[in-house]
Amino acid sequence: MVHTSAHAAHPTVPLRPMTVPAHEAADRSRAFHAVMARRRTVRDFDSRPVPDTVVDWAIRTAATAPSGAHVQPWRFVVITDPDRKRRLREAAEAEEREFYERRASAEWLEALAPLGTDWRKPFLEEAPVVIVVFEVHKGPQTPRPYYTKESVGIAVGLLLASLHQAGLATLTHTPSPMRFLGEVCERPPEERAAYVIPVGYPAPDARVPDLSRKSLDEVVVRL
Repeated sequence: MVHTSAHAAHPTVPLRPMTVPAHEAADRSRAFHAVMARRRTVRDFDSRPVPDTVVDWAIRTAATAPSGAHVQPWRFVVITDPDRKRRLREAAEAEEREFYERRASAEWLEALAPLGTDWRKPFLEEAPVVIVVFEVHKGPQTPRPYYTKESVGIAVGLLLASLHQAGLATLTHTPSPMRFLGEVCERPPEERAAYVIPVGYPAPDARVPDLSRKSLDEVVVRL
């Protein structure tokens, strides 16, 4: 029997689903959670170099994310050059100092207080790798994207998970505004910075805030 549909003119391929026996599914989910529950935002990095292949595979994984109309509106700029990282830090700290000293509300600063953050961002220079993630908008060589922020956000989630699985520490930094990143990373106007992610091994004496995550009952509603 020949099946026809409104999409018959577009090529398709057979789905190759993962087949997980029902009795293994919960164990796999539990094991993945056990790994990811140890993920923490890290601000103290070791100087050990990160293998290029690990970063490349993590970005390949991020690029498997679903995206609006499958436009894949992301660009991952990998920075390892010390001079460029220094320029990045200087520009980011200028914006962050303005934020902490002038733009941030008292309520926002109070919410940040338990994290112990301020305008100083040494990790942008100390981490061996910094990945700057850009949203790719319509340009001379790029199509119009759809659900851009949602698509890039999902990709970044996969990126963080993949790097963590490889034993690497990360931090998700979002300076505002981010226009300076286009210049530092030499990107065209249609590419707009969305995330700055330092990557590396945690320093031997790294410490993190004593925080807790919400319980399942606090984040799930079953209908």
